Amino acid sequence: MGGITRYALQRLLLTIPMLLILLTLVFLILRVMPGDPVAAMLGGRNVSPQLMDEYRHKMGVDRPIPVQYIEYLGDIVRGDFGDSFSTSKPVVSEIFLRFPATLELAFFGLLFSWIFGFGTGLLAAVRVDRPIDHVVRIFHIGSFAMPLFWLGLMLQVIFAVKLGWFPVATRIGGRIAFTFQSKTGFYLLDAILSGNGKVILDVAKHLVLPSVTLGFAQAGLLGRMTRASMLEVLDADYVTTARAKGLKERIVVLRHALRNALIPIVTVFGLQFAILMGGAVLTETVFSWPGIASFLVRSIEARDWPAIQGAIVFIAIFISVINLAVDIAYSFIDPRVRY
Repeated sequence: MGGITRYALQRLLLTIPMLLILLTLVFLILRVMPGDPVAAMLGGRNVSPQLMDEYRHKMGVDRPIPVQYIEYLGDIVRGDFGDSFSTSKPVVSEIFLRFPATLELAFFGLLFSWIFGFGTGLLAAVRVDRPIDHVVRIFHIGSFAMPLFWLGLMLQVIFAVKLGWFPVATRIGGRIAFTFQSKTGFYLLDAILSGNGKVILDVAKHLVLPSVTLGFAQAGLLGRMTRASMLEVLDADYVTTARAKGLKERIVVLRHALRNALIPIVTVFGLQFAILMGGAVLTETVFSWPGIASFLVRSIEARDWPAIQGAIVFIAIFISVINLAVDIAYSFIDPRVRY
């Protein structure tokens, strides 16, 4: 068995107990939350105790906690999250209907944070202790200290309301200004495949402000890490040797220093994606983005127990898979982690 395969199996085995802990925490937290899920499902109307007991038995909340827990894990293994109280539809279908919107937003938020954060961090490292370095460092500190909801509102006020460069959230859901039949749920991909320039432009415009809002804080964090990692690598002996050979500074930085500087940066990729998923709750709310995070917020407001449970479990599993993929990718970048 190869080193990478063995390492991947080890990380997979470690992911299983972590997932079990997360699922257990979700189960326990929902059971101690205030409020009666049956009363929430029935809309708080005056109903007879017999009807309440009937629905409690139907939902399984009248069973002992250990029995509920075993049934809960079994349902998750089968991919059955129950039916939403609000829509009476399977929670799984509700999640997959909205998940492409969240994934599209998270992808472009992550893309912005990596391009902008990595670029400014690299610039600060090669211009260390110069005026541009001080400006970039101040920007990095301010960016991840800025509240996401405030930034989103300010971007809409300035660039959408005042300047009119980008659209504000629309009644159709914040992703497009007119009716559009999406086949995959990824609007930008579908727009590109349709070849309609008007649709592509409109979808891209709707993506800009939410993506910048979501990725802005992470751009500052990534920029600081990039700067620190590059400064450490640029002082290494092999970089000094490369310079002594007469190589151009651009080649020294990009070919010799950059790859080794990427190792600690890639490590935080999974954590960064998890933070982006958490930040999506605020971003989707501010921009009326119809993703899984806004679905979770509405489910909490309605005390839609199966929808809350399903959305949280789905996000937890998705983030765990991303972290596992990052761990495996890390073993390609730095072979030492396999041993």
